[in-house]
Amino acid sequence: MREAPSWPWAAEAADDATVIARSRHDPERFALLFTRHAPAIKRYAVRRLGVDPAEDIVAETFTTAFQQRASYDLSRGDARPWLYGIATNLIGRHRRREIALYRALSRTGADSVLEPFTDQVERQVTAEAARRSLASALAGLPRGHRDTLLLVTWAELTYEQAAEALGVPVGTVRSRVNRARGKLRKTLGDLNGDMA
Repeated sequence: MREAPSWPWAAEAADDATVIARSRHDPERFALLFTRHAPAIKRYAVRRLGVDPAEDIVAETFTTAFQQRASYDLSRGDARPWLYGIATNLIGRHRRREIALYRALSRTGADSVLEPFTDQVERQVTAEAARRSLASALAGLPRGHRDTLLLVTWAELTYEQAAEALGVPVGTVRSRVNRARGKLRKTLGDLNGDMA
């Protein structure tokens, strides 16, 4: 009787770089990276583009990552910035849809992430107004500022990770986030959003 390999359990404890390195010789191991990060990437894609294209973005993100795994910098233990960078680039291709989603949200107040989980009775009028205003303000940001701000706020990446994801210096990330927040504050006026 052949003994089952122990790698699935060992791989669960390994950092992302180790999983990627091992997947170069055993491609099936890459699935652990998908298991770890696909749900968060999907939430990010849903918030950026809506439910319909999110599945495609996630699939394309991990297909691209799998194809590029040989060039991954193994000194980086956390692959999230790399994966969010790929996803953000793919989302950029859907930019028109994203802006249309924000404009629709600004008109309707229906958030495609929250809507399936929120009971209509519990929604507050002020929250809807804030979401609409925020969506409208996000649609008005330049793409680079919007991408940077949403990686930091929605994907919860550090400035350093966002810089890595976008391939820009950390100072650029800080500047973009600062400018985006300033523009949002100006656009939103007295509303106290969760962007600070």
